[in-house]
Amino acid sequence: MTPATTTRTVVTDLLTRIGEGDPERIADLYAEDADWRLNWPEAEHGSVATPWIRHRSGRADAAAHFRDLGAHHVPGEAATTVERVLVDGEDAVVLGEIRQTAGSTGRSYRARFALHLTVRDGLVVRHHVYEDSLAVSRAFAPDGGR
Repeated sequence: MTPATTTRTVVTDLLTRIGEGDPERIADLYAEDADWRLNWPEAEHGSVATPWIRHRSGRADAAAHFRDLGAHHVPGEAATTVERVLVDGEDAVVLGEIRQTAGSTGRSYRARFALHLTVRDGLVVRHHVYEDSLAVSRAFAPDGGR
């Protein structure tokens, strides 16, 4: 298999597993030392309102991320639209939009995202997320972010 074929296969599997919502199965696709970054303001990483938003590393942290994410959103009120998956060798970029409802406030939000993944030896070694952090922050802010 070529690197691009392997990358596309792993990314497709990852997106399927994320949609199924099992954090342990999702994490199985990550390397033990995966590089996980978010384009969220550093001072707000791991805040009380959004504890899942922080840099992470590795498989165990990937599972924790998806558990935290699920615990802070309303079950059954989420949807993700993947518009495009671009693959170049070991790298992939997933473009789309997430729709969620904040568990603490009941406010819904929509956030555009780009997810840069790197796959090596059949595992995700890079997970960098670029998303509309303002939309997420406003949904979780007690005052609606005003």
